[in-house]
Amino acid sequence: MKKKEKIKPEKSKKNKDNKEKLGARFVNTIKKRWLISGTNTILLIAILVAITILINSFVQSLELTPIDFTSNKQYTLTDESKDRIKDIENQINIYFVGFTEEDAEYTLAKQYNKVNPNINVEIINTDERIDIAEKYNLTNEYYVVIVENGERSKLISSEDLYTTDADWNTIDLTEEKITSAILSVVSENIPKVYFLDGYSDYSLEYGGGMYYLSVYLDNEVLEYEELNLLTSNKIPEDCDTLVITTPTKDFDELTTKEISDYIEKGGNILWLNGAYATKQELPNVNKILSEYAINPFEEGYVYETDDNRIALNITSCILEDTTGYTEIDKNLKDVVLLNSTKINVNEDKMEEMNIEKSDLITASDKAFFRKDVSNTSSSTDGDEQNEFLLAGLFTKTISENTEETEENSIKSQLVLIGENNFITDNQLSSNIYPMIYLENNKDIVLNSIAYLTEQQSGITIRKTHTATTSFTATEGDKAFIMKVIFIIPIAIIIVGIVVWQKRRKK
Repeated sequence: MKKKEKIKPEKSKKNKDNKEKLGARFVNTIKKRWLISGTNTILLIAILVAITILINSFVQSLELTPIDFTSNKQYTLTDESKDRIKDIENQINIYFVGFTEEDAEYTLAKQYNKVNPNINVEIINTDERIDIAEKYNLTNEYYVVIVENGERSKLISSEDLYTTDADWNTIDLTEEKITSAILSVVSENIPKVYFLDGYSDYSLEYGGGMYYLSVYLDNEVLEYEELNLLTSNKIPEDCDTLVITTPTKDFDELTTKEISDYIEKGGNILWLNGAYATKQELPNVNKILSEYAINPFEEGYVYETDDNRIALNITSCILEDTTGYTEIDKNLKDVVLLNSTKINVNEDKMEEMNIEKSDLITASDKAFFRKDVSNTSSSTDGDEQNEFLLAGLFTKTISENTEETEENSIKSQLVLIGENNFITDNQLSSNIYPMIYLENNKDIVLNSIAYLTEQQSGITIRKTHTATTSFTATEGDKAFIMKVIFIIPIAIIIVGIVVWQKRRKK
């Protein structure tokens, strides 16, 4: 084969000279034919403007996804949402009432259609779509998002698309709300979660310590409410998961019996229990715990001596890794716990009671358990050292699957986390977000509920929210912006005209 000859430097230089001459010839043509006459100049400008408009119209027709420069991709649909809606075969309509095409909420929602063409997204005017207006009793004064699947629908108020943190910074929940609404209108079964009321200092009400958790629960495919057994007298049949938060007083006999019967029927429980400062006499509470081979909680808290595990310079505020052993925490990592207690398991009874345990969170081998909560000394003398269990999944087999009866096995599952502060609205200081916002705190609870209600598709890492603060321009800011928008472009045009006139006279 004949070897290809390299281009000689002289030839390369000649090509370069030719390109430069061609460029100069093009510029001279513009100057002599188009800029020498005012009419031709105006015509050239008109042609350039027309080309710009055509290009802009073409790009807009492509409906390209806007480039999202926010650090947490706030205006980009997450992979989790894409995975959960991509295989939906139902025809879903998402109607935006009162919104415009420039609104960020609508721009984000259009991405659902790109992932799944079965999801139609459009802005509607209630004067034109009288059928929608009458069906949902709406006017154009409303700002709502309607997610519709046949006769099933869910309305989301524009106010529900946002919330605020403790410093009144705005937090965007648009994606979670819309994705949750889509899944809720296509899901055959909506799980029901009850929060036991009357025995804890925490509640989901505003000011109840766990209000932000209720905000996140609104984004999940489930229904929830608080349950007071003293007034309802029984745990409802539709209870898929019962949530218990740090009992500060003992269960009465009715509550104890109801929870015990609920467990025997295969009911599931999420139990969040913070540390006790003093010894608590809670025999009925301990009776329920013993059904999963768990010993009573002791007074005291776990603290770390490993600097890499201490958060916010508070020894009892610890940063712990999840184990990744279960469906609940396999995609999670750090959790920030405050005054966590240790979980005491009766290992000898586990096999006897047909109970299996999976660790979710454990302390490091440099952790200690301190019973005297008033002791702030750095000395570890007298404190128990161990890799304490801080959160675990307990599965109790109540009846085995037998061929004679053809009955399915009955199992009751308990997710027990020896902490309650981590999921609350409490702030450790004025410049720190509420505990629920830190690391994966909210996710381990929401994933636990999704797991216990058999909603594995809901087990995910939710979108991380960054608070945004509205910008209000001062008079000086407004003046500067007006200069940038109007005065500078006008000045450039004037300079261009003056230069053109001078060159023309020459």
